[in-house]
Amino acid sequence: MIKAGIIGATGYAGNEIVRLLLGHKDVEIKWFGSRSYIDQQYADIYQNFFRLVDAKCMDDNMAALADEVDVIFTATPQGLCASLITEEILSKCKVIDLSADFRIKDVKKYEKWYGIEHKAPQFIEEAVYGLCEINREDIKNARLIANPGCYPTCSTLSIYPLLKEGLIDPNTIIIDAKSGTSGAGRGAKVPNLYCEVNESIKAYGVATHRHTPEIEDQLGYACGQEVMINFTPHLVPMNRGILVTAYASLTKDVTYEEVKAAYDKYYKDEFFVRVLNKDVCPQTRNVEGSNFVDVNFKIDPRTKRVIMMGAIDNLVKGAAGQAVQNMNLMFGFDENEGLKQIPMCP
Repeated sequence: MIKAGIIGATGYAGNEIVRLLLGHKDVEIKWFGSRSYIDQQYADIYQNFFRLVDAKCMDDNMAALADEVDVIFTATPQGLCASLITEEILSKCKVIDLSADFRIKDVKKYEKWYGIEHKAPQFIEEAVYGLCEINREDIKNARLIANPGCYPTCSTLSIYPLLKEGLIDPNTIIIDAKSGTSGAGRGAKVPNLYCEVNESIKAYGVATHRHTPEIEDQLGYACGQEVMINFTPHLVPMNRGILVTAYASLTKDVTYEEVKAAYDKYYKDEFFVRVLNKDVCPQTRNVEGSNFVDVNFKIDPRTKRVIMMGAIDNLVKGAAGQAVQNMNLMFGFDENEGLKQIPMCP
């Protein structure tokens, strides 16, 4: 049994970590950190935990927390984890950071896209990008995990096999993505009010979204060259889910069987990645509440392009579930322990 602490436990991702860890047979939650709700009962903030969690929220004192737990989850805004983390903390426990602080290896690129100074550049090189299906072996030995963003998780896993196999031209990738409103966090913002979001869909962060360099970096590692993409996210009026539809030019004429073989080569033994049957398009409703990733593709011989599709729950595989999956690898547990929830329907 290991002990876990969560900084940012009252945000949507933090709340999801709590939900998942309560169902994990090898973990005990010792610290529900929340700067906004110190000394308030956690179950008063999230009533779904009534009679399940009997603990008050504590502060974000990461140094004190490190003395009490084996792993710290930081489900916090960009910049906070980097401002708190130290070598002493990492010598005592493992840290899984759900912010973007350690996802991008180039400090200048991080500071340009996020508009803040990086407070702990000395740990960037050590941090392991926690996309389990791709970096599994490095994750097992890591002290510090950069938990991937939701859009990058779905985008990378949808595209990765075809880039690795050289079946698509990396300079032609266009990603169209759509997310539920929980991706914007729990904080009150006028653009996310019910009347602003309901019965509407909109693009946002066009050509400027902060996940762009993260996606480009991961796709670049896959094909061994610098990649530049068009990435356009959209906000849709639903609670959870991300749907990615990506387009790229094929490098040669291929059959359905050849492309399917590329996906199977990388994902046939992956518990959480489900390559769907021919002509079945991923839907967010079929992964909701779960850590599964549904992917598929369609070849367009007329344009000599391929359409790659993926669906995840942005709060689970896109955040908390992936964090728990990383924790399982780091501590030698079964990778799917605490994460076997069947997607909810309806």
